[in-house]
Amino acid sequence: MKITRLAGIAALLAAGVTQAQAQDIKLTGVLFEFWQTQMLDNNLRNNTTATAGASKYYGLDSRFQENNFAVKRAEIYLNGKITDDITWNAMFDPNNSNTATVPNNVLQDLVVTWNLGNGFSVKAGQFKMPTTYEATMVAATNILFFERNQINRVFGDKRDRAIWGIYAFGDPKGFSGKFNLAVSNGTTDDGSGGKNNENTVAGSGNAQKDWTTRLEFAYGPEQKFGAYYREGVTGLKDSTFLNATVPATWTVGAPSATQIKDNKDKTTLMGAYYAFDTATWHASAEFATGLLGRRFPTLFAAGSTTLTPLREHLDQKFQGFAIDGAYKMGQHWFTARYDVLNYNSGDDWYTATNPYTTNVATGLPTGNDLSPKYTEITVGYNYVFNPAKYGAGKLKLDYVHRSKNFLLPRAGQTGEQGGDSLVASLMVGF
Repeated sequence: MKITRLAGIAALLAAGVTQAQAQDIKLTGVLFEFWQTQMLDNNLRNNTTATAGASKYYGLDSRFQENNFAVKRAEIYLNGKITDDITWNAMFDPNNSNTATVPNNVLQDLVVTWNLGNGFSVKAGQFKMPTTYEATMVAATNILFFERNQINRVFGDKRDRAIWGIYAFGDPKGFSGKFNLAVSNGTTDDGSGGKNNENTVAGSGNAQKDWTTRLEFAYGPEQKFGAYYREGVTGLKDSTFLNATVPATWTVGAPSATQIKDNKDKTTLMGAYYAFDTATWHASAEFATGLLGRRFPTLFAAGSTTLTPLREHLDQKFQGFAIDGAYKMGQHWFTARYDVLNYNSGDDWYTATNPYTTNVATGLPTGNDLSPKYTEITVGYNYVFNPAKYGAGKLKLDYVHRSKNFLLPRAGQTGEQGGDSLVASLMVGF
């Protein structure tokens, strides 16, 4: 009996190996990135963020609050061929940890692509939506700085589960383009990654779906430009909404509970980009705006202990832009970036006074301005191991200068507080 079982197992393994060979499974890439961060302002260690007020919007990575060594990425890429027209690819990062809100955080991408011919193709699986330029069109191995800019790391660098149709046209050596349309679950806010099935989180299972579209163009290998739009609503079913609570502090033009529910935490992302790249110069620019919506929700699942809306206005809009450049001298690249993201671009709120300057709940004395408009200026140097293949490996040194409006003053301090950092990044890809 045991011999029979062993023979059966051996046959299955042999069949699996044969099938794997037929499908041409390949390890297409491995990316390791190691960070060392050095804070240059002890406010990052000693001051606290205004988590209940304006500064809740700035997501200061915990790696920047101390002098720290960290493994940033350990990405492994696989792909395979099912037929001549159907392929798949996967990427996972064992450095990530699974959590209750993102239970599959190790698995990043899992995609099946069907090439229909005549420029048409369809993707299905888990991947980033076709939105921001740097997060979705620039590989991690080709990032010029310690990390992507604010627009991209906050809004674009997230996965969702979707079906994505693509129509490609034009001459790849001349003028070409793609039209993209994706329909995705949209079960969670962008901050938790979006990698959930329907009904996997208490209160979710929304009947609505997010939809995303992007029109992109290229003129030869040197120029890329395009525009994108994404729209969705809350990840909660209508039947699981709490009766919306209108805070007592919302006194000027405040919506009713019915209006809060009807708004459904509508979420949008709209932007445009341009990138220019040669052997000597690189430059890119991107602009994005939209409704904060479910990213800072006003609606919560039944039974939730969170009742306070997390934004100051139902139609609160964000707006940001980033401009970067690089001068390349063989193995030595010099880089710079100016990066702004404003989480309340219209200065909209329902409170009687400015919540970013006189919010008693967060202890802000009059005179401090913690408006959620955050600027990062980064200057850097890249030592490239192989100039002919930038993604093969590099050492990046970046100085990050942040605006001073996201930390609460300590006793004896006045004015807005913040902190700068020096980051050394060793990236190796093969």
